[in-house]
Amino acid sequence: MYLQKHISGGILRALLSTNFSFSLFQLSGVDSKRHLMESTDIRGLHVDTSSTVEGGVEDAYGEDYATEDQLVTPWTVSIASGCALLRDPRHNKGLAFTEKERDAHYLRGLLPPSIMSQELQEKRIMQSIRQYQIPLQQYMALMDLEERNERLFYKLLIDHVEELLPVVYTPTVGEACQKYGSIFRRPQGLYISLKERGKILEVLKNWHEKSIQVIVVTDGQRILGLGDLGCQGMGIPVGKLALYTALGGVRPSACLPITIDVGTNNEELLQDEFYIGLRQKRVVGQEYKDFLHEFVTAVKQNYGEKVLIQFEDFANHNAFDLLARYRSTHLVFNDDIQGTAAVVLAGVVAALKLVDGTLPEHNFLFFGAGEAGTGIAELIAFEISKQANAPLEEARKKIWLVDSKGLIVNSRMDSLQSFKKPWAHEHEPVKNLVDAIKALKPTVLIGSAGIGQTFTQEVIESMASINEKPVILALSNPTTQSECTAEQAYTWSKGHAIFASGSPFDPVEYNGKVYVPGQANNAYIFPGFGLGLVISGAIRVHDEMLLAAAEALAQQVTQENYDKGLIYPPFSNIREISAHIASNVAAKAYELGLATQLPRPKDLVKYAKSCMYSPVYRSYR
Repeated sequence: MYLQKHISGGILRALLSTNFSFSLFQLSGVDSKRHLMESTDIRGLHVDTSSTVEGGVEDAYGEDYATEDQLVTPWTVSIASGCALLRDPRHNKGLAFTEKERDAHYLRGLLPPSIMSQELQEKRIMQSIRQYQIPLQQYMALMDLEERNERLFYKLLIDHVEELLPVVYTPTVGEACQKYGSIFRRPQGLYISLKERGKILEVLKNWHEKSIQVIVVTDGQRILGLGDLGCQGMGIPVGKLALYTALGGVRPSACLPITIDVGTNNEELLQDEFYIGLRQKRVVGQEYKDFLHEFVTAVKQNYGEKVLIQFEDFANHNAFDLLARYRSTHLVFNDDIQGTAAVVLAGVVAALKLVDGTLPEHNFLFFGAGEAGTGIAELIAFEISKQANAPLEEARKKIWLVDSKGLIVNSRMDSLQSFKKPWAHEHEPVKNLVDAIKALKPTVLIGSAGIGQTFTQEVIESMASINEKPVILALSNPTTQSECTAEQAYTWSKGHAIFASGSPFDPVEYNGKVYVPGQANNAYIFPGFGLGLVISGAIRVHDEMLLAAAEALAQQVTQENYDKGLIYPPFSNIREISAHIASNVAAKAYELGLATQLPRPKDLVKYAKSCMYSPVYRSYR
């Protein structure tokens, strides 16, 4: 127990897997390149040096500091054996334990005599999962597998990503969150409620892993398009981090899902006897801000400067406030604002090869002016300003937003929320989307309002009447909230639309031609983006890194994809895509002076691939 308290689990595993070779790892400590933090302005990003905290994860990667063919020791508090080994999801291999391992680790009699390879186990589990007709049952089966056998879970997810992505994430995860209280089995992350006020640092220390690199945190107030799900929003951080590992290669042990429980305004949940969260209305205002500040401060104090905090599914006003408040002092990222923006920008850039013209030559119309819509608009404007060498304010004039009250224009300025004001342009008031299309003649229509079936036949036909190839992006999740279906977009545009959606749709046949809809899924961006931050030891997120990620994704679209009308590459190649995104992001971090992992690797793509977690079983001594 003395060892467990004074030496991190990662270091103990390193000792055991490297025959106590100290040359292969470094102890955590103060980074020798801290002079990077002395500057208060790094390429336009203001950095507050007064808030920095020493410590954190010095070594970026290496699951066991050993190659896959080296023998490792399944260490927990002591060397795991017998039933304890079978119940440890990180080390359990089920029927794949060899005869020698069964003897060495007291497994005789605890397993049937058959020995089954990981590949055969994978085949058996997939056959079992496919027998379930209801996606939520498939989700529960996969979560059960993760709790039994971590490596097999990720092997399945990596090898069958296109089939299983809709199960472990959107749209199925939305239903899982709605029913989380009923299907709850065991905690998969940290729950930090108002009961822990003043003790958040102690709560973080309760987590069994100490070398955390990525945290995904939600307060459950705006889960997908489903609204306030309170504490039951935990399904989102769990799902996101599963994708960080499967798609981006971040080690599972370095990932921490967290739900901040400040209450819920969902009356149905408050009356539900199975609800697992605080039974009170949400706290707001200064009390809420103070609680979140304690959390962010405690994370940095406990895990150091280089831990990534990803804010997920916060309400619009809180999402913008948290990002603005902490982006200059912490390594923070909001996938709803920044990740969505990067993936949509990549799709738009790719679509230009099908519709011709440069980005500054196109006009954009958004239906939805929340955190996703304004985040996308801002990144597109940033790229337009770079390409046109024009001020950002001028670039914004190419982009128009429609909210619940109509077109955002100057005459509405006094009543607009602060994040909408940059998008109020000079124009007469327009009340509905169809009239806005006719007046502004956009070439790209983007839906992010979270309201289903708002891209009506009249809307699609209006876009098709003014564009030979209208670009239509129906981004809202889950599928029921999508602005239109792929079939509607292709049919109503008579096959001319370049279409992508936030949720998956099947291919559509129209007039004898098969159209394959793309999916503008954030999972293209955030796993590789996070990996790039980790491998470079980045200390801040800069908008230039988002542009770099979008550029890397757009470059992965092949001519074969374009021939099918796709503006995103297939998910089957997602690890390769993530490696290129990580490389671009890391390169930009080094260029901006925000990277601390020195010296810089010569080949960042190769380095990113070498850092990726492998779910292949290891052989035990």
